[in-house]
Amino acid sequence: MGIGVILAERGLITRSQLEEAIAEQRRSGERLDHVLVRLGFVSRAQVLEALGDQFHMPVVDLAATAVEREVLGTLPAQLVYRQNCVPISRDNGTLTVATSDPFELTALDELRLLTGCSIELVLADEEELHKFIRSHYGVGGDTLDAMSATAAEIEGGDQARDEVEQAQEASVIKLVNDLLIEAINERATDVHIEPYEGELIVRYRIDGVLQRANIPPTINRFASAIISRLKIMATLNIAEKRKPQDGRITFSHRNKEGKIEEFDLRVSVIPMLFGEGVVLRVLNKSAVLLQLEDLGMPRHVLTPWDEMIKRPHGIVLVTGPTGSGKSTTLYASLNRIVSDEIKCITVEDPVEYHVPGVNQIQVNTKVGLTFSAGLRSILRHDPDAVMVGEIRDRETAETAVQASLTGHIVFSTLHTNDAAGAVTRLIDMGVEPFLIASSVEGVLAQRLVRRVCHECEAAYVPDNGDLPRDFRLGAGQTLTKGEGCRACRHTGFRGRVGIYELLSMDTEIRDMIMQRINAPTIAEHALKSGHLCTLRQDGYAKTLDGVTTMTEVMRALAV
Repeated sequence: MGIGVILAERGLITRSQLEEAIAEQRRSGERLDHVLVRLGFVSRAQVLEALGDQFHMPVVDLAATAVEREVLGTLPAQLVYRQNCVPISRDNGTLTVATSDPFELTALDELRLLTGCSIELVLADEEELHKFIRSHYGVGGDTLDAMSATAAEIEGGDQARDEVEQAQEASVIKLVNDLLIEAINERATDVHIEPYEGELIVRYRIDGVLQRANIPPTINRFASAIISRLKIMATLNIAEKRKPQDGRITFSHRNKEGKIEEFDLRVSVIPMLFGEGVVLRVLNKSAVLLQLEDLGMPRHVLTPWDEMIKRPHGIVLVTGPTGSGKSTTLYASLNRIVSDEIKCITVEDPVEYHVPGVNQIQVNTKVGLTFSAGLRSILRHDPDAVMVGEIRDRETAETAVQASLTGHIVFSTLHTNDAAGAVTRLIDMGVEPFLIASSVEGVLAQRLVRRVCHECEAAYVPDNGDLPRDFRLGAGQTLTKGEGCRACRHTGFRGRVGIYELLSMDTEIRDMIMQRINAPTIAEHALKSGHLCTLRQDGYAKTLDGVTTMTEVMRALAV
């Protein structure tokens, strides 16, 4: 009896759904149960239970299964990856092996011969099985096993096999692809490949925090081949090892829904003491642009910000340190106002995401296309809205001010700690205070904090000594934290949300700018007059709502 019939008899799918899935299976060539899950007719858990009944195999939860290291060592990583199965226990000459594919039983004989044990198969969820294998055998463990088997040939003195040849071997290509795919699956924004004496470390930046990737230590033997492969992909000079190099890689990956996603990887290679270090910034070109509502802006920030970005002229600034989400906010803001009636042009370094309906220009300093030069050229293209990736110098700042005063709405970013600090930063750059006062409409400061993982969130009563003095928790009130689970890599956090501080200009603040009043005094006035909601206040509110934790807010604000 087939899996489709079993699910239909259990009332989990209808006959018409089964027929639709069978037609889709003939077209795609996938397993029927995979098609049923992809189409949303059943869940993975329901299919797993039905498969267990069909093949009379018990179902195990690998997430809750502890396996001894000696048992894991009974099967080589190559076989585990190839057959997609893992040993989980051994007792009296019987090895229990978990698999997600009961239709593929050809490996049984190989397992018996290799281990000398009788084999008992149990069923596990496919996604959980893949996580278990990566967690216990390491990313690319199978490829590294195969490469280690021929390491004598690679490392042994055969000078005819140069670095280019090694880097283009199928095993090296697969290993590098495995590392990149793992980073994408883990939602990493950066991949750090760091050479040390006798060791190569790979780390992923996930939700703003670096986490070490689980990779077998044998990867160190192939460090030069891995780095050479990345340089080839980024069209860099593979022979140049003395100078820093920058490049880009376009990488395609099929996601869990079966759709092809394109990623733009910005590559930076720098010579280190024990070899070349590589950092890759991961940008999803296929990602859907977020809306302002999705960023976590509270209503008292979103409403005035929405009004500012729709004004016909003026400057609106987004400030914060590197990696605080400034570009994402600007893209969401542009996406909000772009239409057939509004021409919008940007000059960026680099163009991170493609926004439909927006003309985007890439900075190219080699040919003199800087932010300021690009901005001057933009103004001759009759735009309504202009975005400058960053105001870095006086020339760019003054050009942006002139653009705003001649009837354009200008978006840009600055590196300052708070909203009021943007005003003094512009003055420090040499822009006249009266020009700032008449052109800047508002400044948005922001940070990113990690969200509490929904899979393992739990309420708790904090110790008052762990809370800031100006934070008040009412009687009976609780906060929320993540206990740590497989979904969040046992960190208690999954995803990020913004905390915001918006400074709206009024007549008094413009007068203070004209008088070169310092930033703290401007912020104090704005707070009293209701024209400022601070980062700290928004962070506290999100902590009380259970969105994040106080530790995260304090880390983001560095206080």
